[in-house]
Amino acid sequence: MAKRTTYKPQKKLTFIDIVKGNFLNRDEIKNHYQFFLLLFVLMMIMIYSNHLVNQKIETVNQLKEQTEEYKSRNAYAQSRLIKVKMESELGKEMLQDSLMTLENHPHKLLIKLDSTDGGSK
Repeated sequence: MAKRTTYKPQKKLTFIDIVKGNFLNRDEIKNHYQFFLLLFVLMMIMIYSNHLVNQKIETVNQLKEQTEEYKSRNAYAQSRLIKVKMESELGKEMLQDSLMTLENHPHKLLIKLDSTDGGSK
């Protein structure tokens, strides 16, 4: 004898049923649970891969900041090195010309002029 399946009309699926989770109790869902399980696993994989991408982006940004800092340090060190080389070359040329460096720095002379000419009128 052939098995007869009777069609039970189910009530219409509403937004509130979806929010409450009542749609999971329907017969269509029970028949296709493997498909929904696959969808759930794929969504979890997608969320996890997005999380990994965000972590990589953060590390790349941190490395970019570090490289900028190291570049600025390198530029500063190179400018100081050039300045020291110039000073040492200048010192060598002064010794060749038999010039000595000053031990005491020169004094600055300030001359004040009086506004009166001393009675020239």
